Amino acid sequence: MAVRRVRRIVRKIDPWTVLKVSLVLWTVVMLAVLLGLVIMWSLLRNAGTPDTILDFINGFGLFEPITLEGENLFRAVLFMCITSAILLSGVSTLMAVFYNLISDIVGGIEVVVLEEVLPQPVAARPSAPVRSPANYTTAERQDHASMQTEETVLG
Repeated sequence: MAVRRVRRIVRKIDPWTVLKVSLVLWTVVMLAVLLGLVIMWSLLRNAGTPDTILDFINGFGLFEPITLEGENLFRAVLFMCITSAILLSGVSTLMAVFYNLISDIVGGIEVVVLEEVLPQPVAARPSAPVRSPANYTTAERQDHASMQTEETVLG
């Protein structure tokens, strides 16, 4: 296949599209982070690691005894994930607006794209030449006149 190089310049990025895409992207990323933290917490909890760390910290006696509750920890992490997804979507949209302002000054980003050149199909030639109605014989004209058209059949 033949390939040709084509230059494209990205001059504008739609902020509304960036907002929609980044909301979905950051929501999925934060859900993955939340799921990973829940799995890691479950594994550490089953191994007894948080209790060992808390016993070590409480052993100093400098602080009030600390306890870690899974529900409160999960709520805090969930709140941080939601606010992070919203803030990062806003930052992404703001960056798209900044890009649009800067690209008006410098002209945008040039991208070289490789396009495949597909071969054009060759049209098949008819085997016999097509005759115009003026060249029909008398018998052929009568055959055409006796044919029913769509209008006569439906009408």
